[in-house]
Amino acid sequence: MREYLLTLCITAAVTYLLTGPVRKFAIVAGAMPEIRARDVHREPTPRLGGIAMFFGLCAGLLVADHLTNLNEVFEKSNEPRALLSGAALIWLIGVLDDKFEIDALIKLGGQMIAAGVMVVQGLTILWIPVPGVGTVALTQWQGTLLTVALVVITINAVNFVDGLDGLAAGMVCIAAAAFFMYAYRIWYSYGIEAAAPATLFAAILMGMCLGFLPHNMHPARIFMGDSGSMLIGLVLAAGAISVTGQVDPDVMKLFSGSERNTVHQMVPVYIPLLMPLTIIAIPAADLILAIVRRTWRGQSPFAADRGHLHHRLLEIGHSHSRAVLIMYFFSALIAFGALAYSVNSASMWIVLSVVFLSAIGLILLLMPRFTPRAPHWAERFVPPRYRRRRAVAAERTPAADEAEERIPVAVGVSGVNGATAVGPRSRTR
Repeated sequence: MREYLLTLCITAAVTYLLTGPVRKFAIVAGAMPEIRARDVHREPTPRLGGIAMFFGLCAGLLVADHLTNLNEVFEKSNEPRALLSGAALIWLIGVLDDKFEIDALIKLGGQMIAAGVMVVQGLTILWIPVPGVGTVALTQWQGTLLTVALVVITINAVNFVDGLDGLAAGMVCIAAAAFFMYAYRIWYSYGIEAAAPATLFAAILMGMCLGFLPHNMHPARIFMGDSGSMLIGLVLAAGAISVTGQVDPDVMKLFSGSERNTVHQMVPVYIPLLMPLTIIAIPAADLILAIVRRTWRGQSPFAADRGHLHHRLLEIGHSHSRAVLIMYFFSALIAFGALAYSVNSASMWIVLSVVFLSAIGLILLLMPRFTPRAPHWAERFVPPRYRRRRAVAAERTPAADEAEERIPVAVGVSGVNGATAVGPRSRTR
């Protein structure tokens, strides 16, 4: 565990430290496209954040290769090299798209090629556990098609949800945390070494997202762009493919005891079928809804619009930050709910807890204009918008009010649907 945490910290540190220089490079390179009709931000913001995330990935793999226990992952498996090869290809395509806006079909072809590169090097689905049937071995073509489909769906699901500051990085980080716990349990509890690569991929993915989030939270100073969203989508898919199609369920030796006990014990075997779906449940739902919506209107499925789930949250009155937190909440609920069920599927308390938390989430959705107020003793530790009016008024001075009156406010600077900005930021920072 300590080596996984060290790898995570190194990845996060490298990503965090490189994001600032990458931002300056993006501004100089002109990777700051004009604001489009579907965009939520109020001023041009540099992209290419995926450059820092990719070098964070490289740093994490390099450190893991030199650690005593994790070095065995590189010696016994070719999956880390397959991941790096596919990630490098998808990252280059993303960088070109962030700068030159390449065609959607070209990006789709590049995603399929990146998935094929990983398949050629051994990162592919070999078998799948099917309830009521058992373990089903796949032919080479079946495994290749299933792997490519999972990679492409995951990449585009993450890319579709990347519409608000900090949304994609935070949701993928939550999914990676749940996936890390699941893969680590398979590797440590059952002693299955084949789950070690997936555990490593999840730890590195968490580091990439955690290192980038401080620069990307609202108001974002840099966007990850397609170079980042497609990259973390591919890493997420690689971990799911590794633990789903590489770990043989028969090695767990769970077929023992009564029929009822066997059903409950077999849950960890079938969870790999569900876990990759639960960790991208909300992005995948957004992707499916977008395709149906655009096709129904007679548009191309790749045509951009403002009908995504995060756009809907803004339209009903939620602020930018609250919309992101609501998406975080439901992502964590689905991912960690599936994780808890895989640990103890016989417990009814898990189901009841998920239902109760879902009800809380629905209440939050229906109260877009409710602003929680902190108690008096905690007011100095929270942002001003969560303090009581008396406390905020007491902190203001006549000099501050006079200075604020002299500052002209540009038209359109104040945010839409609750998202606000104090004023125009410098484009050279």
